[in-house]
Amino acid sequence: MKKRTISDKLLDLLQEKNILGKPQLKKILNIHKKRGGSIGKILIGEKIISHKDLMIFLSAELDIPPIDLSKYKVDPNVAKLIPEKLAVKHILIPISRIGNTLTVAMSDPTDILAIDDIKSTVPRDIENIDTVIAAGNDIKETLARTFGAPGEDLSSVIKGVDGESVEVVEEEKIDISEITAESQKAPIVKIVSLILNEALRARASDIHIEPCERDLRVRYRVDGTLREALRLPRKNQNAVLARIKIMSRLDITESRIPQDGRFRIKLGQREIDFRVSVLPISFGNKIVLRALDKSNLSVGLDKLGFLEKPLSAFTKALEKPFGMILLTGPTGSGKSTTLYSIINKLNTPEKNIVTIEDPVEYEVEGITQIQANADIGLTFANGLRSILRQSPDIVMVGEIRDFETADIAIKASLTGQIVLSTLHTNDAAGAITRLIDMGVEPFLIAASLVLPAAQRLQRKICPRCKEPVDIPRAVLERIGGNINIDALMKRRPFYRGKGCPRCNNSGYMGRLGVLEALPIDDEIRDMIIKRVPNDEIKKYAVSRGMMTLRDSALENFAAGLTTLEEVLRITTGE
Repeated sequence: MKKRTISDKLLDLLQEKNILGKPQLKKILNIHKKRGGSIGKILIGEKIISHKDLMIFLSAELDIPPIDLSKYKVDPNVAKLIPEKLAVKHILIPISRIGNTLTVAMSDPTDILAIDDIKSTVPRDIENIDTVIAAGNDIKETLARTFGAPGEDLSSVIKGVDGESVEVVEEEKIDISEITAESQKAPIVKIVSLILNEALRARASDIHIEPCERDLRVRYRVDGTLREALRLPRKNQNAVLARIKIMSRLDITESRIPQDGRFRIKLGQREIDFRVSVLPISFGNKIVLRALDKSNLSVGLDKLGFLEKPLSAFTKALEKPFGMILLTGPTGSGKSTTLYSIINKLNTPEKNIVTIEDPVEYEVEGITQIQANADIGLTFANGLRSILRQSPDIVMVGEIRDFETADIAIKASLTGQIVLSTLHTNDAAGAITRLIDMGVEPFLIAASLVLPAAQRLQRKICPRCKEPVDIPRAVLERIGGNINIDALMKRRPFYRGKGCPRCNNSGYMGRLGVLEALPIDDEIRDMIIKRVPNDEIKKYAVSRGMMTLRDSALENFAAGLTTLEEVLRITTGE
């Protein structure tokens, strides 16, 4: 018997109290089937229930306690156990940690994807996640206070800019025409150019430009970790943000709703695309720029750092005439780059390659790319249905989020197409269970799935400050994995990065791809049809020679490419 989810119980409660009729229930289920996401958010969006009433229902009937964050002081060190980007995306914040249990305030505790993301990003010593309910606005204000704390100005940024000092109208007297003119002046143009150039020089994948109470903070994400780069006076905030909006062709008069845009710059022989996301926060508009370097796509799968054994299984799967290949892993684990590298390799005049993404990451010549837009009904499922009428050879779906998308993708793979996509699961075998949980019949999964693979990005030791480090045998024995400890000890010395100016004293420089590839054979197909648990499928695959994420990460450690801390960081679930 199928286990009742929190969402199922919520719908039952609403029907029992005559708040939700059968026509409305059918509508809600259809929306959920098409768009995916949380039932709670759909109910609020359709104005069937208010957020306050939802909190009361969940608290009273499902034993999820509410909390008034406006009267609660959150420890910043606890709040930052979950990355800011993830907290803002799902409207949640950690509020307490006791031992190995983390309590998280959420606007919607029924959001399973959010809870999955939390589990994949918290420190490895946190074993339990407890949830409480809080008002969305209270969570957003707490996030802004926590991650937007004021600090010291770095006046050296302004000193390096020629021209007159920048004077921008005060916030309470904002004049759009003046801000537009100010954003085109030499000092502001040079400040924005400096931010972009320094980010590329530092090998940053993301640039966070965040208005705070007293200043404008700029942070770079380098090798997966955010670090502060500089702070600008608050008086320059509006002109800097307007300059980036103008470059991205966004509406500078709009500051109340999120906006998305992109622009391109040329750096020597390289063309760099920047994907721009604007989010309204307490002190203005926060802008995050994702740097997309097309040169990364032409290096090929063999240059992404994968070990030979899992890469060989992956390559063999790509040689199949049809079927579905799934990449799994948390946000920021390199799934999109791997998929685009595959697409780039398969991109020939003889192949019709079509993608549907949200958003389109890289613009690649020779393939058809579709931007999903749920607001106009262009969901992954609807777009995929239309794509199949375009006679594609290879289809890439940015992410499988719901039953309808999964169902169409699987049936497409059974009718002669290669289908590539991603899922949010912790390991390769977890992709099978996730599809079954979505409602896909096991026999369809067994017939269509060629290879699920899990991916992570592992930081490499900086070659300039690399030094030997002694790690006792007892420590290695507690780590686990399938690597022989005696053989591992013979490969000493092990290494770490001491920290130097070149790596910003982090001890790391660059990242490696770590892959767990699970080829589907006849035995595994039988296991899928019989609904055998993940652990048994994984155990069988390991007995047949599959390298788990931890095995691959430990191999990189034994080869002196990374540290033991990195092995544990990216394989917390094993």
